[in-house]
Amino acid sequence: MAAKTTLNAKNLEALGAQRLAELLIEISTGSAAHKRRLRMELAGNQSSAEVAREVRKRLSSIARAKTFIDWRKVKATKTDLETQRKIIVETIAPHDPAEAFELIWQFLAIADPLFGRSDDGSGSLIESFHQAGTDAGIIAKSARLDVNVLAEKVFKALQDNGYGQFDGLITAMAPALGDVGLERLKALFVAWSREAKEKLAEKDRRVIGWSSAGAIYEDEIYGNHKDLTIRIALQEIADAQGDVDAYIAQQPEKTRSVPLVAADIANRLISAGRAKEALEALDRVETKGREDVPFEWQLARTEALEALERSDEAQAFRWACFEQSLDDEHLRAYVRRLPDFDDIEAEERGFAVAQAFTDANRALYFFLRWPSPAEAAKLVAKRASELDGDLYELMTPAAEVLSTKHPLAATTVLRSMIDFTLESGRSSRYKHAARHLAECRSLAARIEDFGDILSHETYVVNLKHAHGRKSGFWSLIH
Repeated sequence: MAAKTTLNAKNLEALGAQRLAELLIEISTGSAAHKRRLRMELAGNQSSAEVAREVRKRLSSIARAKTFIDWRKVKATKTDLETQRKIIVETIAPHDPAEAFELIWQFLAIADPLFGRSDDGSGSLIESFHQAGTDAGIIAKSARLDVNVLAEKVFKALQDNGYGQFDGLITAMAPALGDVGLERLKALFVAWSREAKEKLAEKDRRVIGWSSAGAIYEDEIYGNHKDLTIRIALQEIADAQGDVDAYIAQQPEKTRSVPLVAADIANRLISAGRAKEALEALDRVETKGREDVPFEWQLARTEALEALERSDEAQAFRWACFEQSLDDEHLRAYVRRLPDFDDIEAEERGFAVAQAFTDANRALYFFLRWPSPAEAAKLVAKRASELDGDLYELMTPAAEVLSTKHPLAATTVLRSMIDFTLESGRSSRYKHAARHLAECRSLAARIEDFGDILSHETYVVNLKHAHGRKSGFWSLIH
């Protein structure tokens, strides 16, 4: 049973309305955000129209503001945005969806002035606008807006999508637009595309700058961006309409042999029951001798082969991809389709491939992902000299996993990071290297036989001999 001093709604109710009101006034003093929230609640107690008026005022205030939003102010700004967005969605939309749509559209419109005065490297603020785009689609359907008017709004928004705030808007709006609205939106983008091409053909192209190669024309800078905007929009409309051919038509011929583009096309063709065409699209990609073929293309090819009931070919391709990349997803998919007992043998063959893989660090990553700490420990013991101590994002979790049952292997991994740090003089990592050395000391008590590697005491003596002058490191050793 919770204590009466535990902060929860039931215990706070016992304080009574008057005391709670006094506390809220006290807590909100000096906090503009808390005061705004309380005013919203008071307005909501009267009517949704009053809440809408308060939201509209706040959004206008955000749009007019000039103060720069640096990283320290991002969190507070995000909280403010989310407060306004949630009030629109949760308080206003259920009672007046038409009013809520106008407000969520106003919310989306403040993106340009807001991002023009902000520095958000985390991407936190743009998430609020992407969510608002999704909300706008739901509200628009509930409000039963005129689809032609809605199509115009979406078109104008995407014409000026400089910060990416309207990314995914067509997909979000598709249910509200319906077939008629999507056709209207398509017509608007097609007309804009035609207009762009006509302008490009004009002789009086505007010079906006100069380079060592000569004049820089406006269409060379802005035309490509406009073309890309139109193409992405038409592809999104095609997806919303389930029109695979329209989607493919928007992809320039020269880009269809790009692996990721071919995979996108193939996935849509497979979903449409056109696996043979999907395989043809994938086979346009030249993969012979390439080691950078993305997983997405490989996965799409196996899906196409399976859809064509060419399962043996699909399995052979999965195994070949695994041997080349050590991607655990390929081996999992391969093993999953085998009969009982055959899967155990396949797993062992996979482990043998990984143990002999040219890149020991990639092999270690595979064993962590599978996971198989025992195989990882075996790899570390055999190929310790190949471990890259600079890969701390791999070695740190590897040492943590191995430390439970394989302290000697964990020690080897930790030493690889220590050696790299000291040999390369990375003073910024000294504190981490000191921590790793302390972990080695702790692990040493559990190691009965160091075998071919140096004992902890000898390793430390050798470190002092080789790097004794690195006082910044040794001052951290206790």
